[in-house]
Amino acid sequence: MSRDRPRRVLVAGIGNVFLGDDGFGVEVVRRLDAADLPPAVDVADYGIRGLHLAYELLDGRHDTLIMVDAVPLDGPPGTLAVLDVGDTASDTGHNTGHDTGRDTGRDTGDGAAGTGGAAADTCAPVVDGHGMDPLTVLRLLHRLGGAVDRALVVGCRPESVDERMGLSPPVAAAVPEAVRLVTEVARAEAARTEAARTEAARTEAARTEAARTEAARTDATGEGVRAYA
Repeated sequence: MSRDRPRRVLVAGIGNVFLGDDGFGVEVVRRLDAADLPPAVDVADYGIRGLHLAYELLDGRHDTLIMVDAVPLDGPPGTLAVLDVGDTASDTGHNTGHDTGRDTGRDTGDGAAGTGGAAADTCAPVVDGHGMDPLTVLRLLHRLGGAVDRALVVGCRPESVDERMGLSPPVAAAVPEAVRLVTEVARAEAARTEAARTEAARTEAARTEAARTEAARTDATGEGVRAYA
C-alpha cells in the first residue's frame, strides 16, 4: 500500500433485518454519529450485500475493516465482544475459535449455510451474493487477491434469528453500548493507522536524507580525487 495514501478505516454493518437479531449490525451503524468519528473513518450499511463489500475492498482504500454483526458468542443474548478475525480469515480451511457463520440464510462459503459446512480447501467458495458472514467476506477478498491490514468484528450474541422484523429485547438493549464500543474501536484504529502512516513517512524521509548525504559524500570524494590527480 502506498505510504502517501491516507490510511482509512471502514465500519461495515452486516446483517439481514428480516431475520430478527441478525439485523444487529445494521441497527448499530445506523445509530453511529459521524461527528463522533475521526475523518479517516467511513461508515456504511452493507446489510446482506457481503459480496459487494468484498469487491469494494479490492480498491485498497481501507487498511482496517471493522464489521458489526450478530455472532454466536459465549454468554447470554446481548453479550458484546470485539474479535480479531484477520488470522482466522486467512485460513481457508475450517474456522478456528469463534465461527461467525450461523444458520441465518447467509452462506458461510464453506459449502453450507451456518456452522459445520465443509468443502475441500482447493475449491472456490460457495458464495451467496445476498448474504455472507464476516469470515466469508474476508476469505473471498483474499481469494480475489485483496487484503486489509487489520480485520475486526464487533459482535453481539443473538437471541433469535427467526423470520421477523426487529431486535429481541436483550439485543436491542445492547445496541447503545455497541454504538459506544464501535465508536471507541474506530477511534483507536484510526489513531493506530495514522501513527503507522506518520512513522512510515518519517522512515522514508530518513532514508531519502541518508541517500542524499551518501551521494554528496561520494561527489565530494570524487572531486578530491580529481583535484589530487
